[in-house]
Amino acid sequence: MQGVARPVILLFAKAPVAGKVKTRLSPPLGEEQAVRVHKALVAGMWTRLGELREADRELHTDGETDAWPDAVPRKLQSGGDLGARIFAALDEALAKGRPKAMIVGSDTAGLPPRLLRDLLESRSDVALGPAYDGGYYAICCRKVKAAMFDEVRWSTGHTLTDTVRGALRCGLTVHVGEPWFDIDTADDLKRLPPELQREIGWERQ
Repeated sequence: MQGVARPVILLFAKAPVAGKVKTRLSPPLGEEQAVRVHKALVAGMWTRLGELREADRELHTDGETDAWPDAVPRKLQSGGDLGARIFAALDEALAKGRPKAMIVGSDTAGLPPRLLRDLLESRSDVALGPAYDGGYYAICCRKVKAAMFDEVRWSTGHTLTDTVRGALRCGLTVHVGEPWFDIDTADDLKRLPPELQREIGWERQ
């Protein structure tokens, strides 16, 4: 007899191309330093996701890359804007029988797995992990509607509220979890763990 399908966590990450990742960190970092930050954040998140043993995990990149060799299985994201890619990945996972699918971004440092577990355990249709900058570090769904992302202003301080509004407009229930920070700007570098600061050659200001 087949076992019950497990939730799946999809780690969304850009391929580590200089000048294409962590661009708001350059300056003060150089492009290669910014790539090292990106690669380290993705690797760290992949490791933390492994602590959530109640769910499977996959790496979803926006282009072919041999970075993060330990992160398997992996897939390529679909085309379109971020909303289209998020919807496609969630919809595909749920259509395959997953009870829940969660997309996690790769921009956080030290995100406690308990915050993601809270989203996985939510009984709402949509559970969001808010970031302090107005976006979100994760979205976990047991139901999705394509229209929920129609009016979301991505990469702005309105991203979270727009997504909540869109989900409610589509008749979905929503849970918002505990906030955490992203590493997006030079000021955010102060939040990096000391070992990562040393690795990229950046000293705390």
